Amino acid sequence: MRSWPASEVPGLPDAGLPAASRPLRLHDTGTGTARPAGPAEPGGTARMYVCGITPYDATHLGHANTYLAFDLVNRVWRDLGHRVHYVQNATDVDDPLLERARDTGEDWRALADREIQLFRDDMTALRILPPDRYIGAVEAIPLIVEMIEKLRGRDAAYELGGDVYFPVAADPAFGQVSRLARDEMEPLSAERGGDPDRPGKRDPLDPMLWMARRPGEPGWESPFGEGRPGWHVECSAISIEYLGMAFDVEGGGSDLAFPHHEMSASHAQVATGERPHARAYVHAGMVGLDGEKMSKSRGNLVFVSKLRESGTDPMEIRLALLAHHYRADWEWTRDGLDEAAARLGRWRAAVSRPSGPPAAPVAAAVRDGLADDLDAPAALAVLDAWAAADGADEAAPAQVRAIADALLGIVL
Repeated sequence: MRSWPASEVPGLPDAGLPAASRPLRLHDTGTGTARPAGPAEPGGTARMYVCGITPYDATHLGHANTYLAFDLVNRVWRDLGHRVHYVQNATDVDDPLLERARDTGEDWRALADREIQLFRDDMTALRILPPDRYIGAVEAIPLIVEMIEKLRGRDAAYELGGDVYFPVAADPAFGQVSRLARDEMEPLSAERGGDPDRPGKRDPLDPMLWMARRPGEPGWESPFGEGRPGWHVECSAISIEYLGMAFDVEGGGSDLAFPHHEMSASHAQVATGERPHARAYVHAGMVGLDGEKMSKSRGNLVFVSKLRESGTDPMEIRLALLAHHYRADWEWTRDGLDEAAARLGRWRAAVSRPSGPPAAPVAAAVRDGLADDLDAPAALAVLDAWAAADGADEAAPAQVRAIADALLGIVL
């Protein structure tokens, strides 16, 4: 599957300093602590997998908030001198997509193609650096079938009514990603695509690996019958194929910690006999509107494409998102967008001046903020202070423009 074009990232004069001098630390859901993330030395390859969209509706601000968080990870790693191998999927066949296609009378493939293209356009406008590999579930079906075969070979798959399930008891480490209690898991499983009440399952939490073809739905041939893949095994198969085990970061919204990342990790670890699947599980907070999480199921969405069509500068959207710590849950408001527009105007006016305060302290402070679990609000405050101050350094405005672009993705 085609990714989207990469925006140019300016080089900064002191980029590539030893990672030990300012390592990136990220909050790992699996341990509940902030830990160093990425290779220890410059020039090493940092490996990241971020779970992508199910393309049945346009990119909303909750999506944008998540992909912006991992764009910052990408930028910090690059500034540290690392190569970055970034993989993202698109779940281009799944229940919500098929349901939307039935409701609208549209071919599910056409719906997925259109929404994926709109997502690409939104990511390009927001200057989100693209993944090196952008892989759809449909194109990954051979990989998924291969992984299910490995699980069957390890007695970690069973059939129920033509469907194939994974027994969570097969993974002794099950539960270590989300750190949830059992009584917390079952309601979330039911809410987030699982079927804990299905009779005949060995464990209510067991996730589906392969769904036998239902009437009127697409299906693909496999050794276990015609059907389509489950959600969780998709990401484990793709991530292992293109990143291997023990990659640096698996990312997504906080609603993916359970069951998605928990189940994906178990699939990968049991299939390979290795652990961990990822060294850190990093999760972005939820963006709300009118007191509820912004989600397709609730229909309370603010779309990036609609904001762009209304004339909103994508850099205003990006700044409005950066004003909140990536792990925070927060509520979108028009006032927040207006504040971002005013901030963007102040910064652009400041870098248009003939001189300003020296840029080196700005670069150091922005880097320190981002290295500390992506503290973007602290980084914005540094640029606010620089823009409000006077100085005689004639090189500073151009240097600060490059800092804002390279580290925060903001074009001034």
